[in-house]
Amino acid sequence: MNQVLVERVLSTGQTIQIVQGDITAETTDAIVNAANEYLQHGAGVAGAIIRRGGQVIQQESDAWVRKHGTVSHARPAWTSGGNLPAKYVIHAVGPVWGDTQNASAGGDEDNKLAAAINGSLKVADELKCTSISFPAISTGIFGFPKERAAGIIFDSVEKYFSQHESRIKLIRLVLFDESTIDAFLKIWRMDHGS
Repeated sequence: MNQVLVERVLSTGQTIQIVQGDITAETTDAIVNAANEYLQHGAGVAGAIIRRGGQVIQQESDAWVRKHGTVSHARPAWTSGGNLPAKYVIHAVGPVWGDTQNASAGGDEDNKLAAAINGSLKVADELKCTSISFPAISTGIFGFPKERAAGIIFDSVEKYFSQHESRIKLIRLVLFDESTIDAFLKIWRMDHGS
């Protein structure tokens, strides 16, 4: 059972929550998958989504890439939720921290993470969602520092709603492990004092 740890209402009226639990159990209209640009969902959050949601999500992802090409940070892909409680899975490509192997992709990680959050919210609005759940994008195998990611995610969410008319009313950050929860709560308390 997913548990809300903290929540607050933004000045624009949306409720943002930090939730401890399993993103595949979320009943929001959409969940966000921390994906790679080829939408090959093997490990981490992506692997869990396929295990619970079914191969249909991978099949729809493969069809997306065939039709649209690889997925960028700023323009996430989306599929059905398959067997998940959520209607949609928005596949956001977060940056790989310190990606020196691929010089064209390396650097500017902060802006790439912000773009992935902004793009996910935009897709959710296009899909007429009223609620969305995010994982801690890029903080797992992509190595993005957790506290830094938390600050960027919080700022990106607030900035999006201050700049866009939106039907989204609920944003949940669903975190699984203690170290990620601790990092996000630390930044939350520094920013909001609660």
